[in-house]
Amino acid sequence: MVEQFLVSLVSLVDTMMVGVLGAYAISAIGLCGQPKFITLVPFFSLNVGLSAVISRRKGEGDRAGANRAMLFGLKLAVFLGLVLGLLGVRFSRQILLFAGAAPDTIDAAQSYFDIIVGGMVFNVLSLVINAAQRGVGNTRIAMRTNLTSNLVNLVLNYCLIGGHLGFPALGVKGDAIATVSGTVVACAMSFASILKPDRYLFLGYGSRESRRVDKKTTSALWRVSSASLVEQLFLRIGFMTYAILMARLGTIAFAAHQIGMNILSLSFAVGNGISIAVVALVGQSLGEGRPDMARLYGHLCQKLGLLFSVTMALVYTIFGKAIYAAFSSDSRILGYGERIMALLSLIVVLQVSQVIFSGCLRGSGDTRSVAMVALVSVAFIRPFCGWLFTYPLALGLMGGWMGLLLDQFMRFLLTFFRFRGGKWLTIKL
Repeated sequence: MVEQFLVSLVSLVDTMMVGVLGAYAISAIGLCGQPKFITLVPFFSLNVGLSAVISRRKGEGDRAGANRAMLFGLKLAVFLGLVLGLLGVRFSRQILLFAGAAPDTIDAAQSYFDIIVGGMVFNVLSLVINAAQRGVGNTRIAMRTNLTSNLVNLVLNYCLIGGHLGFPALGVKGDAIATVSGTVVACAMSFASILKPDRYLFLGYGSRESRRVDKKTTSALWRVSSASLVEQLFLRIGFMTYAILMARLGTIAFAAHQIGMNILSLSFAVGNGISIAVVALVGQSLGEGRPDMARLYGHLCQKLGLLFSVTMALVYTIFGKAIYAAFSSDSRILGYGERIMALLSLIVVLQVSQVIFSGCLRGSGDTRSVAMVALVSVAFIRPFCGWLFTYPLALGLMGGWMGLLLDQFMRFLLTFFRFRGGKWLTIKL
C-alpha cells in the first residue's frame, strides 16, 4: 500500500512539474494515458493470472510450478512488449487523434507517446516479475523497484523538462525520457530479485526439464488471464470513451479533469495496495485448503480500506481547493477543481471498497465475475451517463464526474454482492 500510494504521489508531482509548461502540456500527457493503458492491457491481465496462480502454487507447496509460471510470463512479455511497442510507435498519431487530441496538443502528445510506448518492454518485464513476487507475498521488492524508478523519474524531470544542471530543456519529451529511464532502472532491479538461488522465485530453479511449461500451468494461467483480459478490455474501452468525451470539452476543461483524475489515483493507490495484498493472501489460503481464512482476510482488508478512504475523503473535503491550486494557478481550472473535489470525497469511499472486493475475487481466480462488472459499469454506465449528463443535460465537466460517481457506486454494489455470495471460495486452479 505504501508503494502504490507513494508511486501515485510521485505521479502527481510529475503532473505539477509539467504544469509549468501550461494547460496544453497537462492535456497532452493526459491524452496519452488511456492509449498507453490499452497497449498494456495484455500485460495487466497476464499479471493478474500470474499473481493468482503463483499464490495458489505457493499455498500448495509447489515451488517448481510457481517458477514455471513466472518463466512463461517473462517469455510472453518479451514477445508482446516488442510487438506492441513497435505498433504503438508506427500508428501513434492516428491513435492520439482518435483519443481526442486537438491541434494545440497533438504534436506534444505524439512526442511523449512515441518515447513511452517505444520503451514499454522494460516496463512490462518489471511488471511481470513484480506480479510474480507479489504472488508469493514479496511486496517489498515491488515497492523498492517502483520507488527507485520514480525517484529517477523525478530527478530527470527536473533536469529535462525545464533544462537544469546543464541539461537541455525538452519539455514534454523530457518528461517521457525521464519516465522510460526510470523503468529501465526498475527492470534491472526486478531481474536482480530473481537471480538469487535462495529466493522462492529463481530464474534458474530446477532442471531444464522442470522449467518447461506444462499443460497445468498454461491452463490455469489462461483460465484466469483470459477472463481478466476481457475485463481489462471493457475497462479500457470505457475509460477511453469517457476520456474522449471529456477531451471534447476543450483544453482547459480537460486539464482540470486530468488533474482530478491524478488526485483520484491517490485513493485508487490505497485500495489497489490492499487489493494486491489480498490477492496473495486469498490465493495462498485457498491453496492451503482454508476458505475460512480467505474470507477473513477479505473482511479485514475491507475494514482497513474503509479507514483509509474515510480519512482521504475528509482531507479532500477540507483541503480540496488548496490541493488543486498546487497544480495550476489558472482561475478557470481552479473553478472546476473546487466542485470536482466535492464529488471526489464521495467517490473515494466507493472506489477503495470495490477495488478490494475485486482483489478478493481475482485472488480466488474468479476473474469472470470481475469482467462482467467491468462490462456493466465501466464499459456502459460510465461513458453513457458521462455523455448524458455532460452534453444532453448540459452539465459540462461536472456531468462527466457525476457519471464517474455512478460507475463507482455500481461497481461497489456488484462486487459486494459477489463477495458476500461466497461462490468465489470454491474455484479450482
